[in-house]
Amino acid sequence: MELTVLAVPECPLAEVLRGRLAEVLAGRGDVQVAWREVSGESEALRLGMHGSPTLLVNGVDPFARERETASVSCRLYGPEQDAVAGVPSVERLRATLGEHFAADVLARGGRGRLAPVEGGQRAVQQAVLCAFAMHGRPPTDDELAEAAAPFGLPPADVLARLSAADYLSLGADGRIRAAYPFSPVPTVHRVEIAGGPQVWAMCAVDALGIAPMLGRDVEIHSADPHNGREITVAFRDGAAAWEPESAVVLVSTGACSGPAVDVCCSSLNFFTDRASALRWAADHPEVRGQILGRRQAEVLGRETFGPLLGEA
Repeated sequence: MELTVLAVPECPLAEVLRGRLAEVLAGRGDVQVAWREVSGESEALRLGMHGSPTLLVNGVDPFARERETASVSCRLYGPEQDAVAGVPSVERLRATLGEHFAADVLARGGRGRLAPVEGGQRAVQQAVLCAFAMHGRPPTDDELAEAAAPFGLPPADVLARLSAADYLSLGADGRIRAAYPFSPVPTVHRVEIAGGPQVWAMCAVDALGIAPMLGRDVEIHSADPHNGREITVAFRDGAAAWEPESAVVLVSTGACSGPAVDVCCSSLNFFTDRASALRWAADHPEVRGQILGRRQAEVLGRETFGPLLGEA
């Protein structure tokens, strides 16, 4: 996770934020904070600064409100305990960054979703993903053989290694049953690829990762598992529009001791709002979950799946 603070020179509130971040990040030596001075409106616009100080998490302002504009004036973080604050409280920082800590763990998944180059694993993984993206189906035997041929290995052996590390998952019959982010069978997460096929995603986060992975416009259609209401997310030119705007994603933060298709995917869903997600979670105490807002969920999808076809 990358944290960046944007502030005007000699901003007194920047030091307040520094102290509160130090308290929230105590004991997390793996997280560093970069500090950057911003002196003009044009630079503020380019960097995404909505007042001084602005905290960016992985390049995104998690506190930005709808239609908030770039500014070098003092930052107002909105109502917090019936007051308008220039710096988020420790509690608010802890809650917001906690979502990103959960997302960071999921994005890595202990191993990440980008298969290693060795042994033809990445080439075969990318052949699998391209078949779904282009044709809406798993790759044919000939397509797999072509991808594995430069490495002198049988495709079945490469697929077995990918499955053992959960870069994809094979059934007992040796066929692909999960090609994260794609599912070979219909799921509740239907994705329409602009100029391409209709596909199904394994979970909500996988669905959100398809657009950045392909660099294409997509439209996601899903349903709230608690109330059954439809949720759509339309990616156009890299920007996502959610309907309803109150929609969130509940992700499982428990340890996945097995293939994600078996132990995690069914717990990563869209909900119409936080209240619906909380009610579903109360009915499923066996699921350790974290609610992510729209921006956090988009970041998670992008970080998990965005790199997978970068060198294809």
